[in-house]
Amino acid sequence: MLEITDLVCAYGQVSALKGLSLEVGAGRLVALVGANGAGKSTTLRAISGLVKPRSGTIRFEGQDVTGADPRRMLALGIAHCPEGRRVFPHMSVAENLAMGAYLRNDPAGVRADYARVYNDFPRLAERRSQAAGTLSGGEQQMLAIGRALMSRPKLVLFDEPSLGLAPNIVEQVLTIIRAIRDGGATVLLVEQNAYAALELCDHAYLLEAGRIVMEGSGEALIADPHVRAAYLGGEVEAADRISA
Repeated sequence: MLEITDLVCAYGQVSALKGLSLEVGAGRLVALVGANGAGKSTTLRAISGLVKPRSGTIRFEGQDVTGADPRRMLALGIAHCPEGRRVFPHMSVAENLAMGAYLRNDPAGVRADYARVYNDFPRLAERRSQAAGTLSGGEQQMLAIGRALMSRPKLVLFDEPSLGLAPNIVEQVLTIIRAIRDGGATVLLVEQNAYAALELCDHAYLLEAGRIVMEGSGEALIADPHVRAAYLGGEVEAADRISA
């Protein structure tokens, strides 16, 4: 579904991506892991049109979309669930969801998707008239996910969905992301909790200093000594104690 080749992105004179290449197959959940500053968020922003590449190509469903603006990327079926949730704080829950469907012209389908989001996220249904800025962090993350789903995306980009959330809410959010994949959408996940992302994914890439340095199944990366030492640390030790 998505193919990125030799992508170079920079902010002024600072290079963020230095020839990144990766693929995301249709119906797959692919994780992109790495340290802070490695270029993970820049990768998602380049895909959704928020950052213009210096060079390289981005192809979506066989079509070259390199440098396309965010509106076109959304219209093609790419939804971006950004880091920090970025809900519209003074708008209601229902109004935030409506923003996710602003390119659509199928009122009956939009109404059906409202019902689906409220069914999947009962707390949002309870708070549909409440200002989004007054929701808890977990509720805002659910709203950001629901807003993304209102566009009926083929590919959903998740940027640090567990950031700042309590552990029980993190587990709930990751379960929702798995369900989105199981429902037929494709997912590209950037997640600070590398161990959880690798356990969840179908395939993973390790990004270091703007370059992909390793790829494979989540299990393979979890077992790799470099990944365990540099990125998993206490997460692996805790998992090993539980399994023992």
